[in-house]
Amino acid sequence: MTTREANFDGLVGPTHNYAGLSTGNVASISNRGAASNPREAALQGLAKMKALSDLGLLQGVLPPHERPNVAWLRSLGFRGTDTQVVAAAGASAPELLVAASSASPMWTANAATVAPPLDTADGRVHFTAANLVAKLHRSHEAAHSARTLRRIFGDPTRFAVHDGLPSHPDLGDEGAANHTRLAESPSSAGVHLFVYGRDGHGGPAPTRYPARQTRAASSAIARLHRLDPSRVVFAQQNPQVIDAGVFHNDVIAVGTDHVLLYHEDAFIDGPVLIERLQELIPAFVPVRVSRDSVPVPIAVSTYLFNSQLVRHPDGGLLFIGPIECAESAEVAAELDRIVGDPSNPIREARTLDLRQSMRNGGGPACLRLRVVLTDDEVDAVHEGAWLTSARYEALRELVSTSWRDRLAADDLRDPALIDETRTALEGLTRVLALGDDFYPFQQVGG
Repeated sequence: MTTREANFDGLVGPTHNYAGLSTGNVASISNRGAASNPREAALQGLAKMKALSDLGLLQGVLPPHERPNVAWLRSLGFRGTDTQVVAAAGASAPELLVAASSASPMWTANAATVAPPLDTADGRVHFTAANLVAKLHRSHEAAHSARTLRRIFGDPTRFAVHDGLPSHPDLGDEGAANHTRLAESPSSAGVHLFVYGRDGHGGPAPTRYPARQTRAASSAIARLHRLDPSRVVFAQQNPQVIDAGVFHNDVIAVGTDHVLLYHEDAFIDGPVLIERLQELIPAFVPVRVSRDSVPVPIAVSTYLFNSQLVRHPDGGLLFIGPIECAESAEVAAELDRIVGDPSNPIREARTLDLRQSMRNGGGPACLRLRVVLTDDEVDAVHEGAWLTSARYEALRELVSTSWRDRLAADDLRDPALIDETRTALEGLTRVLALGDDFYPFQQVGG
């Protein structure tokens, strides 16, 4: 059975802003209050998608959610027309308007956790939308994330999309950012590594920032996806790195195929974890970055590990990281060492400019959801979600004419922003052929 890994990147939405809502995310907090450039952010993300597509990789696009989420504000007691709801929230509860307006769904690594048919008992691709209960501004994403996935992966004989887990802190789930699938080869059964920050039984825990992913949530997803328990591994994140700003595992480790690139301080009992993975995957290649080479604060500031490992056109793996990696002497030297080491298959390192996303705390890995698909499943994916040259140009044109080039926090109160955003999203549904009922504002009574 031929399988390929596809990356579905989130298109940055028109309300991309630096409200600094994500406590524990160093970049998000440090840029709080700065003016953002939504147009530049979306164009940078599109450039990344195009670069990977040009390498011959399967590249898809996931649309942003409608923001501000007026229905969510109504559920909190604001009344009137949509414009009146936004005005009332901005006047009496600006923190709720900001939470309703966040463009955070752009980081689709948090949209869901995914398991391919090679690994599931019913032979379907399984998705579970992340409930994201740890942060108010993300806690209302799950329903529309599931809707998006069902629209794009709509064949129920091939795809199973599960709603988010019940919204309770004990079941906090942050999606694929805390999940890595490793396998002997692209066509081999996988081993699913679930990384959690809190076990719920009084184990080690961070003291400065909360742990977002729970062991109970990871276990529930493994059951929902009907994974073989003997090929599921749970590992606890080092609470000290959570307190240093490693809010998700994909800020401290990244893996694909039989390779795991990780920081030596990433996990509790890291050597035991590596030994277990070697038992399950005979060809497993751990690529360890030492704290002496790259201290955790530098790993966080450059997002060395919030990168992508993808198939190199000439064989081996290609590292795709943010440009900040090239600008750090420590990280650049470490990447040179990794690429020059013949004991691992990482053959080249490239960097991309994603500064708009990086300033809000998301790098290349945050922007994409990985989905392993067979050829038949590729054909079953909604055609409009694939990035073609024509679709790329259409999206560039739409973004260049419909996204603002400056957005400050006070601009979220601008009544014109609602109409601008909806006009942009209306155009997007045409480009991606999502139908005329995809967004709430397009639906009767929406």
